[in-house]
Amino acid sequence: MCGIVGYVGAKECTAILVNSLTKLEYRGYDSAGIAVFEGDRIKTVKAKGKRKEGLIKKLENEPHFTATAGIGHTRWATHGEPSENNAHPHCTDDKSVVLVHNGIIENYQELKDKLIKSGYAFYSQTDTEIAVKLVDYYYRKTGTPLEAISRAMLRIRGSYAFGIMFHDHPGKIFACLLYTSDA
Repeated sequence: MCGIVGYVGAKECTAILVNSLTKLEYRGYDSAGIAVFEGDRIKTVKAKGKRKEGLIKKLENEPHFTATAGIGHTRWATHGEPSENNAHPHCTDDKSVVLVHNGIIENYQELKDKLIKSGYAFYSQTDTEIAVKLVDYYYRKTGTPLEAISRAMLRIRGSYAFGIMFHDHPGKIFACLLYTSDA
């Protein structure tokens, strides 16, 4: 089962995100990652495997972050093999939009086909990458995060939660949830 965490505040957030992901370890997962606003860019660090052997080891080789806003994710594979490419967060090629996701996108293949026709390329086997690129598609059309997220949510079928960061909106995390039930 996947888990999403986020932080916006006055403290440096990397340790807060990693410690929060630790609290989700009981759920089981195959990879983990974080994305933080670092200076004038969004920096992502992802790793296959358990937090201690994967993400923490990788973060030890990174320069110290000063970011005070970020998102994190633990992944349990539903689409694609456990790998760094399939780990969250997923982003656009220019890292202008970064997204973590819990849930399932039932019409991901249909959306992926349409995005490919619009010029998007994909690096992972996940339905999550479709979500971030669909949000980006609408963000480029509308210029506003809330409008882009709303339009993307209208197109996506399934049950899901997203944590999203936009390069143009440093220090902000956007979140949305759509739960559908047949009961």
